[in-house]
Amino acid sequence: MGSKRLTSLVVCLLVGSISATRVRYDNYNVYKVLPKEAAHLQLLSRLEAHSDSLKFLTPIIAVGRTVNILVAPHKQPEFLDILKDNNISYELAVKNFQKVLDAEEAERRRSKSSVYDWTGYHTLEETYAWLQSLEEQFPQYVKVVNAGKSYEGRDLLGVKVSFKAGNKAVFIEGGIHAREWISPATVTYLLNQILTSKDIAVRDMAEKHDWYVFPHVNPDGFVYTHTTDRLWRKTRSKGVSCYGADANRNWDYKWMSVGASNQECAETYAGKSAFSEIEMKNMAEYIEKEKDNIRLFISFHSFGQLMLFPYSWTNDPAPNNDDHQRIGDAAAAALVKRYGTVYTVGNSYITIYPTSGSSDDWVYGVLNIPLSYTIELRPEDSINGFVLPSAQIIPVGIETLDGLVAMVNEADSLGYFE
Repeated sequence: MGSKRLTSLVVCLLVGSISATRVRYDNYNVYKVLPKEAAHLQLLSRLEAHSDSLKFLTPIIAVGRTVNILVAPHKQPEFLDILKDNNISYELAVKNFQKVLDAEEAERRRSKSSVYDWTGYHTLEETYAWLQSLEEQFPQYVKVVNAGKSYEGRDLLGVKVSFKAGNKAVFIEGGIHAREWISPATVTYLLNQILTSKDIAVRDMAEKHDWYVFPHVNPDGFVYTHTTDRLWRKTRSKGVSCYGADANRNWDYKWMSVGASNQECAETYAGKSAFSEIEMKNMAEYIEKEKDNIRLFISFHSFGQLMLFPYSWTNDPAPNNDDHQRIGDAAAAALVKRYGTVYTVGNSYITIYPTSGSSDDWVYGVLNIPLSYTIELRPEDSINGFVLPSAQIIPVGIETLDGLVAMVNEADSLGYFE
């Protein structure tokens, strides 16, 4: 390999600094890269950790698993030379990625509504105003709760919904990765249905359980995707060379043991230490305070159409692995009936890839909350998976509600909410 090429490419600048101008991706191309040996994985990891000219849209997982990489125009010849020098296969997947983002922004403007609905994506301020309005509309059932502050001083707002005393609870988390806009959109859709649906099965599920719902556990990152960089994933804490950490690698359970990076410019940077990110520390403290009431934890992400359960850090089965599989299978079977959307269910380590320091493993492994899932929403596979058209928000919400009803009912049948 040409060492001069690699050295030139991996100069790390201060990435993601606050700017008055929106980051644009004019003439950036997305390449599908196929590592075929361990040395290829190591090279890609070095590039991810140190280059401000590459954005890894999918993680580096294993030999034979493609990696989608967004490459700045001025670095494309050099990047492709590195791949060729190292006999790494690739193909051009998307040319001029800015066109994808421009189309999304145009659609977002067209779908903008004067009321809070699910025909388009909303800002953090709009969602927080809506959450606060729910307490006014349903004062006997809804209480706005605040788990603390973010790095930039924003509230970590959620709601607790309780229709009667003595119910055991479901905890729903959204938006831990900033660019996954369909996550908070789906979480708020579910919350609205829990409060307003007249469907008998939904009402039965809603009123037999308490609900803790936090659409945005990474508010700084989400705001940054609206103001500056649509593809931002991490938090916004300030580092030495780069900003932010992967909020779903920062929880204090098997932290940094696998599937996370100690390089702060990497998308999967786990932070300076476990719970270095104040948002995750505050959320953990809130969940721990309520743990005796919580029986089921669900974290919504995108994308992949997956229902995942512990563990993420090892392929050893969790103690109630079979129950997790059975409950997940019931949810997937209900979900597919609506639009034919197929979900894969399984242990995170085997089904998607090894990770550590995730919220779902922490609530299960540390707090002993008995059921814990990460749900990766639509699409199943896409180069532009984080940029899901707003026309899909309601269909995703509807089918996910079907799956949630089945998941909770199956957990009830196994005695988890007793």
